[in-house]
Amino acid sequence: MELTLQHFIIVCPLVFAAGFVDAIAGGGGLISLPAYMISGLPVHNAIATNKLSSCMGTTVATLHYIRMGYVPWKVAGWCIIGGLTGSKIGAELALMVSDYYFKIFMLAVIPLTAFYVTRSKALITEKEPLSYSRTLAIALASSLIIGVYDGFYGPGTGTFLLLLLTTLAHVQLKEANGITKVINLTTNITALAVFLINGKTLLMLGLVAGAFNMAGNWIGANCFDKHDSKIVKPLMITVLAIFFVRVIYDLLIA
Repeated sequence: MELTLQHFIIVCPLVFAAGFVDAIAGGGGLISLPAYMISGLPVHNAIATNKLSSCMGTTVATLHYIRMGYVPWKVAGWCIIGGLTGSKIGAELALMVSDYYFKIFMLAVIPLTAFYVTRSKALITEKEPLSYSRTLAIALASSLIIGVYDGFYGPGTGTFLLLLLTTLAHVQLKEANGITKVINLTTNITALAVFLINGKTLLMLGLVAGAFNMAGNWIGANCFDKHDSKIVKPLMITVLAIFFVRVIYDLLIA
């Protein structure tokens, strides 16, 4: 399709904001994907092009967290396998089951999650670490479950995984964010490869928007270093609120 200046004016600022949010609390796709669709792109082109810009931005945040030592590879490596396996299972389920019932389920899950984030001190006070074997088992199970969710539906994947790693696996917030970014980058690259092979990605728009997403991720990752838990909680609530509105919208137009 033919791109116009309007596409860039609408998409780039929102993708920048998405990168900032995603680097800190996950869920940037809840902002960036609608931006592409608002600009007038067909759904498949929007999803494919969003994957390109997201991959570019997530790479920046991931490398930053790796450089800062926030990625515990003995756990993260297995979580990547769990996330990819779950994503494959979820994608196969999506071909067999309507996501309508899943969205109804999310209408209950999202407010409960937001209530937990508001009341819980898990994102502020680090929990007592578990043994390596227990941490690995819970983290692997969490990445597998969220991987299924990602393959089946997807929005807010990073936010939910971050919550599970900190609350159940007792992973420190910075390391949990590092693991989340590594998994997100892996799954995004896998999906992007499929879209590129099928010619659905608008390269010019994706690359320009990707530069904005990289800037947003870079600023967000640096803010996370300085403020971590102080900025994670309000952004996570914002992401969940956007997600809740989107689910209602999807159900109304279904």
